[in-house]
Amino acid sequence: MEASVQASSQGRPKRRLTKVGRVVSDKMDKTVVVAVDYFRRHPIYKKTVRRTSKFKAHDEYNRCRIGDLVLIEETRPLSKTKRWIVRQILERATPEVAAEIAEEETEQEAKP
Repeated sequence: MEASVQASSQGRPKRRLTKVGRVVSDKMDKTVVVAVDYFRRHPIYKKTVRRTSKFKAHDEYNRCRIGDLVLIEETRPLSKTKRWIVRQILERATPEVAAEIAEEETEQEAKP
């Protein structure tokens, strides 16, 4: 994770969190859902477990597509659930990757 620097009202720089993740949904206008993976050790079994967090991020020009690898940055609240903004598209997804991610999303929604 990186942190960019912005000046605060007190004169000292303020750090904003940045995260790298994959776009899993682009169905909303000017908004994408970004899945960020991270690893934690299980407290009892000590095995490394992959966890996923989803963030809604603002995409002003609707440039992101499903499967793209993007850099998101923390920002002021833009809506009820949107607190991140897409800063950069790091890698474009191939059509096969986009289809695979869309299929996984529909499977997860179908599960009770």
